[in-house]
Amino acid sequence: MSRVHDALKKAEQQGFVASPQAPNTDMTAPIGQEAPMSTSAAPPPPITSEPVLSHPAAVHLGSMGDLLRQVEEIQFSPSAASCLIDRAQPTMPPSEEFRTLRTRLNHIQSLEPIHSVVITSPSPAEGKSFTAANLALAQSHLADNYTLLCDFDFRRPTIHNLFQIPRVPGSTDFLLGEATLPQVIKRVAGTNLFVMPAGTLVHNPLELLNLKEVKNLIQELPKIFNWVILDTPPLLFSADANLLSTLCDGTLIVVRIGQTSYEQIGRAVQSLCENNVLGIVANGAHSGELYSKYTYYYSRSEEH
Repeated sequence: MSRVHDALKKAEQQGFVASPQAPNTDMTAPIGQEAPMSTSAAPPPPITSEPVLSHPAAVHLGSMGDLLRQVEEIQFSPSAASCLIDRAQPTMPPSEEFRTLRTRLNHIQSLEPIHSVVITSPSPAEGKSFTAANLALAQSHLADNYTLLCDFDFRRPTIHNLFQIPRVPGSTDFLLGEATLPQVIKRVAGTNLFVMPAGTLVHNPLELLNLKEVKNLIQELPKIFNWVILDTPPLLFSADANLLSTLCDGTLIVVRIGQTSYEQIGRAVQSLCENNVLGIVANGAHSGELYSKYTYYYSRSEEH
């Protein structure tokens, strides 16, 4: 934790992280730098003949192939304001930044078994859903890298809007036993990306997340998908992301340059288990600042 703290403090002194009084700015693109490690992804999990889930509403699937064949396929037609990366346009400015982030995560995965990741932020409007969706897309562009993007922000879900797909049925419907797993997952045509929208509105999200079915689902999904990426509510506004982070292999915190304060970042990191924090992704640089204002703090590799 001290290394993450020192790195954040250094970033604040250099102007990469806003002070508590920093004004809000209108920035849209994530930022990154070239990663030195290989871009090869871990091989997909082997196909087994064991049932996928024990949830009473789930179909007992015979293999990964069975599930992939049962889900509905959708076309990739994101909303104009979504800023999602497109495999057909690899030179789009955000694309390289998310490929860099993908490379770093795949390198971490080669060192230790990390397959489920929570994407969150200290406060709203910092770009967590934007980051989660684009990271999932970048992962899905690799061969046989089956990736599932789950909307677990049951308070203000946005993933269905980004991809312009129905919100229902989705995660909440499966967890409440009102839909099967193949019914709540959609596959984006031409990619290895699968999307699970939030589902029907619930009035007690935290109580729902405490059901044993949530833990069972998160434990079982990595047997089908190489990456399971969860978009969750902000850390400082609800306990949802804190709970989900204890069930997943790692957490990425998205902050916004010029908006997120050092104090907010510190409180967000402290609210999580130290070994669970993979890093912090700085979002919101202008196009000319992509490489001059990139900060990514990784606390695990320093200890190997």
